[in-house]
Amino acid sequence: MPASIPPVGEPVTGKAQLVDYLAGGGKPRSDWRIGTEHEKFVFRLDDLSPVPYEGEAGIGAVLNGLAAYGWEPVLEAGRVIALSKGQASVTLEPGGQLELSGAPLETLHQTCAEVNEHLTQAKAVGAALKVGFLGVGFIPKARREDIPWMPKGRYAIMRRYMPTRGSLGLDMMLRTATVQVNLDFSDEADMIRKFRVALALQPVATALWASSPFVEGKPSGFLSTRSRVWTDTDPDRCGILPWVFQPGMGFERYVDWVLDVPMYFVYREGRYIDAAGQSFRDFMNGRLPALPGERPTLGDWADHLTTVFPEVRLKRYLEMRGADGGPWRRLCALPAFWTGLLYDQGALDAAWDEIKDWTDAERAYLRDAVPRTGLATPFRSESVRELALRVLDWSGAGLRARGHRGECGNDESVFLETLRVIAASGRTPAEMMLTDYEGRWKGDVAGVYRDYSY
Repeated sequence: MPASIPPVGEPVTGKAQLVDYLAGGGKPRSDWRIGTEHEKFVFRLDDLSPVPYEGEAGIGAVLNGLAAYGWEPVLEAGRVIALSKGQASVTLEPGGQLELSGAPLETLHQTCAEVNEHLTQAKAVGAALKVGFLGVGFIPKARREDIPWMPKGRYAIMRRYMPTRGSLGLDMMLRTATVQVNLDFSDEADMIRKFRVALALQPVATALWASSPFVEGKPSGFLSTRSRVWTDTDPDRCGILPWVFQPGMGFERYVDWVLDVPMYFVYREGRYIDAAGQSFRDFMNGRLPALPGERPTLGDWADHLTTVFPEVRLKRYLEMRGADGGPWRRLCALPAFWTGLLYDQGALDAAWDEIKDWTDAERAYLRDAVPRTGLATPFRSESVRELALRVLDWSGAGLRARGHRGECGNDESVFLETLRVIAASGRTPAEMMLTDYEGRWKGDVAGVYRDYSY
């Protein structure tokens, strides 16, 4: 059986507890699950402007409308800032992006049904409030200063701290949206293999999902502006982690890295205490300036783990973080892509054989180049397109081997079809948008809102 989660109030007395917390996420294959998360921009239908929290048609009203479908409101300072239902939740990103954090489910048919149900509910609420929901990686029209901040305490702390670490951190918070999947591992060796494969291949996902070529109504020069933003957000907590590929990688190595990432906050009695730039190691020794003499709990460690943003993130599972948000089909395709690749041993081994001799320089090159040139990015003797086609073949074989069929009799590989079309064409979704911008949209990004809203 999967290990139970330690009590969040358990005091931390040493680093070994932090290592054990991560290692305790290991599960037998029979208990591996799929957790899909996606963010979407909320905008007014009349003028395409971002939606503030307050007001009769604000984000707060959207959350209250969704609560009528059986979601339980979560309050902060008397305001609804999230919803929960079982193991799923609906949360807010800093600029009002609405996120579904799905329950851990057994099959992709189930997770896609979950996404569909949520979007159906959101669209019904949005129609009544005259707001829409947009699935792309970077908001196409609004300036940073046009976007209202959501009333969450942790975001106020990050808002002050982010500009001290990079020039695009506030854009990351306010103007980006993603789709990601959370997947399990069996033990440390399995975690390491999956982490390395997923980290090396995140640029393939970035290319296949690239859907953010506009900034403030004009082409940005990037196919994934969202991915570009992450390169200048915070060097302490972002990136491709070259040490993951070095000898000695494991739970303890990851803990050491996270311990050296400066903190944002400590949560106590319903409020966020500003600890930005301070050290979790000092916290463990009772020397945190924000809380002198106090030591952390495992809950504080779990919170700190959420404040690091590498392309693949380890908690008690692995998070795939390299993709732009997108329309319904690509929301279902993201968990399919990574599940087929990482949950089937044959697919995982094939992917490992592909990437095991890549150098740090090659991985860094792909991370830097793909946001601009997508599937056309040259790599070794081919392009990322050819690599993507191979990866899709491995993922499809892995999904077919799982043998899970939906109501129509299709196995899970059906969710990759939209990606096969993209890879076969060699054109990212962003390039299709740019063609429409120059053509039928006549230079007006309002076309994005018409064509890519849910």
